[in-house]
Amino acid sequence: MSDLVVALGLVLVIEGILYGGLPQLAKRLAAEVLTMPEQAMRIGGLVALALGVLIVWFVRG
Repeated sequence: MSDLVVALGLVLVIEGILYGGLPQLAKRLAAEVLTMPEQAMRIGGLVALALGVLIVWFVRG
């Protein structure tokens, strides 16, 4: 359970860096997402999911 809390904390740190340090980039990325096809977003999300599982598997292995 503590690993989950740490992982969520790291997500917040990364988002905080993006929104706090680079707000113009965050706005541009959000606008870009609105124009992306749904299929491209789905594939990107599944690839990110698979990479995340692989990283956790190798680190915790």
